[in-house]
Amino acid sequence: MSSFQAIMMGIIQGLGEFLPISSSGHLLLAPWLFDWEVPGLTFDVALHMGTLAAVLLYFWKDWMNLFRAALTGHDREKRKIFWFLVFASIPAAVVGFTLNDIIEDVLRSPIIAGVMLIVFAILLYFADQKKQVRRLDSMTIGDAFVIGTAQALALIPGVSRAGITMTAARWFSFTREEAARFSFLLSTPVILGAGVLELSNTNFAEINFPFILGVLVSGIVGILTISLLLKFLRTFSFKVFVVYRILLGTVIIVFYTMVY
Repeated sequence: MSSFQAIMMGIIQGLGEFLPISSSGHLLLAPWLFDWEVPGLTFDVALHMGTLAAVLLYFWKDWMNLFRAALTGHDREKRKIFWFLVFASIPAAVVGFTLNDIIEDVLRSPIIAGVMLIVFAILLYFADQKKQVRRLDSMTIGDAFVIGTAQALALIPGVSRAGITMTAARWFSFTREEAARFSFLLSTPVILGAGVLELSNTNFAEINFPFILGVLVSGIVGILTISLLLKFLRTFSFKVFVVYRILLGTVIIVFYTMVY
């Protein structure tokens, strides 16, 4: 793999992990569209470690406060959010552990990614019509369960982990910024768990300069993406992402059916 490809894949991961556009779908599509060598599992895990570092660095104060509240019980609302994050991580962990190989073998194709980009763009559009009246301190265990269960669907390329969790949160009338914040916090245990799960299959001998470059780029782009999206959602809706997903999904389906 060239350094240029590693940089581009790092940018895609850093953007796609936190924007509601599907990082897995884009990482699957990029080698197919540009006729690149398909990166191995080791590189995929490495890119996710870059975005894990990004979310930990950006939200380190939040996580410190959440852990402190969980251990001491002094802040009831933060303690509640901590355990809701743990609870909401369980469905994706169960599905990932039991069905990941099947999903990789059966559903990892450009046409499926294209269809999912469109389907879940439409769901995001309708969810985003809900009023913005709730903050995270009003979250219930039922909200957390639905958001966590929805997150399990993100194993399908094109769905988008960030997109489906923000969609579910908006459906419950959380503000756009709060929906994104919970989605980002929820990504931490999921990315960490996925990385640990794949470590046994990782070939550390494959690690070289392009790998390291890709990790650094995905981390830096990830931090910038989190910051800019939270600011963006204070003023604007998800409409631009809905339009982008529908256009990209349509192009992929048309191109794929013409070629194959």
